[in-house]
Amino acid sequence: MIHVTTTCANLNQAREIAREVLTARLAACVNITPGVVSLFHWQGQIEEDTEVTLVAKTTPERRADLVAAIQRSHPYDLPVISWEEVGTTPDARRWCYAETGGAQSPD
Repeated sequence: MIHVTTTCANLNQAREIAREVLTARLAACVNITPGVVSLFHWQGQIEEDTEVTLVAKTTPERRADLVAAIQRSHPYDLPVISWEEVGTTPDARRWCYAETGGAQSPD
């Protein structure tokens, strides 16, 4: 399973992206966590803002399309999108493949 992570300015933006990628079957699930305090370098300054974290669960085969969809719909000038492969149970892996329309899950 792949977790694709980004941040959004608010809950509405995160929900909009989540619904878009779920409708397109690019993710099996999206977790949204509001209230994240982010400090970051931006245009020569250290900025601080409250953001919303979005984590989408997908398959390796769907990762590139999921990242592209997030990039297209994200309102930030530079959305930081990262991903990592995570271990999971065989049942969760099969669910993720089934929900994203992927090929049979490798066990």
